[in-house]
Amino acid sequence: MNKFLSMLLATALVASSLAAQAPDPAGSVSGRLSSAQKTVEAASIGLLRIKDSAVVKRSVTDKNGDFSMEKIPAGKYLVAVQAAGYAKYYSDAFELSANHQAHHLNITALKPVANELASVSVTSKKPFIEQRLDKTVINVDASPSNAGTTVMDILEKSPGISVDKDGNISLKGKQGVMILIDGRPTYLSGQDLANMLRNMSSSHLDQIELMTNPPAKFDASGNAGVINIKTKKNKAQGFNGSLTTGYGQGVYPKANNSLNLNYRTGKFNLFGNASHYYSQNFNEINLTRIFRNKSSDTISSIFDQRTLSNREYRGYNFKTGFDYFASQKTTLGLVVTGFGNNGTEYMRNNTLIKDNSGVLNTRTQSANDGRNEFKNVGFNFNLRHVFDTTGTELTSDVDYIHYASNNSQLLNSLFYDNAGNKKGPDETMRGLVPSDIDIYSAKVDFSKTLRGDIKFEAGIKSSYVTTDNNAQYSNLQNGQYVIDSGRTNHFLYKENVNAAYVNFGKQFNKKWSGQFGLRTENTVMKGNQLTTGQTFNRHYTQLFPTVYIGYTLNDKNQFSLNYGRRINRPNYQDLNPFFYFLDKYTYQVGNPYLNPQFSHNIELSHIYGGMLTTTINYSYTTDIIQDVLEQIDSTTTTYVKKSNIASRWNLGASMSLGMPLAKWWRTNVYLLYYYNQYKGTVNGGPISIGGNNFMANMNNQFTFKKGWGAELSGFYRGNSLEGVLVIQPMGSMNIGLSKQILNSKGTIKMNLSDVFYTQQFNGYSKYQNVDVTIHQVRDSRVFNVSFSYRFGKGKPVQQQRRRGSATDEQNRVQQGGNGS
Repeated sequence: MNKFLSMLLATALVASSLAAQAPDPAGSVSGRLSSAQKTVEAASIGLLRIKDSAVVKRSVTDKNGDFSMEKIPAGKYLVAVQAAGYAKYYSDAFELSANHQAHHLNITALKPVANELASVSVTSKKPFIEQRLDKTVINVDASPSNAGTTVMDILEKSPGISVDKDGNISLKGKQGVMILIDGRPTYLSGQDLANMLRNMSSSHLDQIELMTNPPAKFDASGNAGVINIKTKKNKAQGFNGSLTTGYGQGVYPKANNSLNLNYRTGKFNLFGNASHYYSQNFNEINLTRIFRNKSSDTISSIFDQRTLSNREYRGYNFKTGFDYFASQKTTLGLVVTGFGNNGTEYMRNNTLIKDNSGVLNTRTQSANDGRNEFKNVGFNFNLRHVFDTTGTELTSDVDYIHYASNNSQLLNSLFYDNAGNKKGPDETMRGLVPSDIDIYSAKVDFSKTLRGDIKFEAGIKSSYVTTDNNAQYSNLQNGQYVIDSGRTNHFLYKENVNAAYVNFGKQFNKKWSGQFGLRTENTVMKGNQLTTGQTFNRHYTQLFPTVYIGYTLNDKNQFSLNYGRRINRPNYQDLNPFFYFLDKYTYQVGNPYLNPQFSHNIELSHIYGGMLTTTINYSYTTDIIQDVLEQIDSTTTTYVKKSNIASRWNLGASMSLGMPLAKWWRTNVYLLYYYNQYKGTVNGGPISIGGNNFMANMNNQFTFKKGWGAELSGFYRGNSLEGVLVIQPMGSMNIGLSKQILNSKGTIKMNLSDVFYTQQFNGYSKYQNVDVTIHQVRDSRVFNVSFSYRFGKGKPVQQQRRRGSATDEQNRVQQGGNGS
């Protein structure tokens, strides 16, 4: 820790030294856009340098028509404006210098390009999906069908994203996505991450950013890239806020309520939000497993299982904090976040065990009741100091995050023969699985514009994680619970990751731009199974380069080529050799010997006319982590374990088209094709399997007069391949309606998700001596209605969102729920 503090101090001293050599400060450009006394939202603003017409900065107007651009070098500029329904506008030239550091424009001269239809009132509105060269942006509020929904609902219909039956999120056919909230990690994964996202109301969300190859400033974790979920943060002076309440009805009810408050005055900005979510769902799984003799390939036994579970969750989350503007150059901040989830699950299982000819031998009925309690609190202290207006800046973040879960499970099994008579004694097992995770993290980032307009960035980060998992299982014998030593396990894990990076970027001329970054991460891991006395120690250092090349052919054609190497470390709980039981014959277990995945990713993108985006991407990943199904022949028991199974090649192409079909109708279409090829070893046997995959997303937004809006959206996913599991086609259609009321301060939204009830999971796998087929149905068709109200007013100002120092660690924590 002393060495780390010395590194932080050294970086600060270097930054101060460099700042002393900085050129004279320049300034910022801001303005307001309006036409016919109406503000224009979602207009594209470009800052052009006079000498070569190069675009220096870009911005988008907010709902009040305001925009702001900062850290602009001294020079002569003009502003270009593009807005739907208006002719392109260019401002008069102006100059930024030491004597004129801030320039404000009040643009009122926009000219409509055509008359409005008599039956339609056209307002400028952000599209639901925006495609950019470096990322895809989802504007959450632009979609009426997001009423009363959760973050997971939005992700499931976002372009290029798919979610499997266990809640694992894939981006462009690749698992291993790093999830951030306001640039800060979630530390969750798999089913547990899905539970959290399904308990988060979408009413707090502003945007979702999808980045397949993030720059070196981000943690190298996440083979498939980064999904950054941005929450709302009011930018106006004075007191402002919003209130949202919603109700949903599927087979079971759902409800959500949220409150967002912000107060900004001269030296302080105070903010806070809180939400509560209630959800009751069902989950039906039909699973057939055929086991074959390894030597003769003949059928040895058949398991037909039907599981019906009812889950009830009550969740809350909050975020509060303040920014203190110590001076025009220095800002101090504190952010406190928290999340809690209390859930119960009642699972009933019926298993038919048949011999090789399909004759019933044994029927098992199981009742599996569980309680899941999960709590988390996090503290972030941040500092930002701007040395000048040419881009010299120092930021620092220190984080502490604590997770605590307390899960219990009671499994009761009854056995019958083929005639329905009791067969043997009943079995009752109890499991208690408390878990604690503590994460300490700190980072410093420095940026400066060097001579020749080269943007230089550098930073360091250190994180330290400890986990304590104590799984206690016992069996009921003669009226008393007796410890099951074969399943009980106390596991301690410690991890320290130290990282540093540098990044250089330059706009060479009005056509060419480039960026190069290099990040290094050193990892030290220690695991200790106190119950068995087994320990392991590992350490490794890796380099992660990133390269970006941009080329602007003309006003309508932009190209981008990028490359990056990334890592996906095992989730903390996947390293813990604990047990979770679905029934007597099926359970899940951790694997302390998992290795990290490494991937090389390359992507070529083209944007035509700001409407059509096409990409071609390729990735190669080693030591893919996948679920592996294994059979214990002596007990006819099956368990699922994460293993490093293979290397994977992924080749894909995508197309995104966003354009207005009429003044009142805007459409977005996204098509994705990719091919996955796996080659490696599973259960000691070779694997070589590949498959084609296809996805399509469609979103149509309709804007009518008097504040009415509507949406029709949906997705389709063809056959896809995840390891040895083939996922069969599925899709969904959603409709939504919205109406602005109370002088546009209030909004009523209604939507029906999965209209035709087609969002059902089907899959199969045939590998070695186990054939598996699965069919899963959940409560996906839901009618939602919500009401939101915005209050307060003031002058908008630019606000900084904090990215905490813990950007990788949170993605690897699983919430205290089951792993089914």
